[in-house]
Amino acid sequence: MGAFLDKPKTEKQTSKGTGNGLRYGVSSMQGWRLEMEDAHCAVVGLPQGLEDWSFFAVFDGHAGPRVSAHCAEHLLDCIVQSDDFKKNAFTENGGISDEQIEFVKKGIRDGFLKLDEKMKKLPEVESGEDKSGSTAVCALISPNHFFFANCGDSRAVLSRGGKAFFSTLDHKPINPQEKERIQRAGGSVMIQRVNGSLAVSRALGDYEYKQVEGRGPCEQLVSPEPEITVQQRECETDEFLVLACDGVWDVMSNDDLCDFIRYQLTLQSDLETICSSIIDTCLHKGSKDNMSVVLVVLEGAPKVSEEAQKKDKELNLALETKVQELVTMSDDISVSGVMQALSYEEFENLPPGGGLEGKRNVIEAAFFRLKPSKQNQWDSHE
Repeated sequence: MGAFLDKPKTEKQTSKGTGNGLRYGVSSMQGWRLEMEDAHCAVVGLPQGLEDWSFFAVFDGHAGPRVSAHCAEHLLDCIVQSDDFKKNAFTENGGISDEQIEFVKKGIRDGFLKLDEKMKKLPEVESGEDKSGSTAVCALISPNHFFFANCGDSRAVLSRGGKAFFSTLDHKPINPQEKERIQRAGGSVMIQRVNGSLAVSRALGDYEYKQVEGRGPCEQLVSPEPEITVQQRECETDEFLVLACDGVWDVMSNDDLCDFIRYQLTLQSDLETICSSIIDTCLHKGSKDNMSVVLVVLEGAPKVSEEAQKKDKELNLALETKVQELVTMSDDISVSGVMQALSYEEFENLPPGGGLEGKRNVIEAAFFRLKPSKQNQWDSHE
């Protein structure tokens, strides 16, 4: 299958935590890719006296995992060590002025640029042995604000008041502003890629695209500069943040993913399980990439509902009954055949944003209970 495995690696790395009035969950999966190049970071309570700040980030590596792993370990340090950040993020009463916000944004930007400059000097990078790069999307959460910083095509979305309220913007070579910079640096955009090769126009690492003489770090073919956006927190209506790599966004829109998460929060409170279900659903929807998701749940999030749980159990029972009917009718039917047959049926209360794929695990479990001999046969999602 070329750059893909014969069957996906579906083991997940998951974690969860709490603090500063937040709950978070993380899940990641290698999927169909030959190696896992994603990395992530979740820190509640920052150093430098910023115990009431938190940091969450997703890094999507390409051409190897080294840069993404290094970013996950060191980006936060580079940000909080910036003088502009240190001097303006800490305030006695938790409040922060508009002028201080601008300095904090500058500190975040400087942290990205400093990290990118420092990574150039890693021995394996300097020698040219390692040519990897990574997108980066992060959210710094203060008592009163969200600071979003994005470099590449990983994405953060804020759900507020029952809808996807804010989203970072992906940095693609075909974006007019990005294309203009690439062409000014002597490059081209072909097949929607930088010089026909790289699918993102901003990234950390990727130093072979950062060698144009006489141009600064943010004027190269690929820029390490993050786009930074600030949103004031609204405790009553802010529901959750979700940060994910393009392996998730390739198959789910902002609205779809937010609807799916909102629905899951009415069924259960375990954020590891919810994040795992997001990854599974994206795999079932056809994602061929590594997948990582960080979910940060806020005060205004939906609560577990007995009514929603009841409807979900009824749906599961209806699906299991239908699977049994299909297996009884056709002894040779596969999981894909079952999914295709079910797609022509109408079921009430399918997961919003997830649809039938959001219930594939339930369908597979019912199928393999009836056909245990097929348990070890990979049944393609295609």
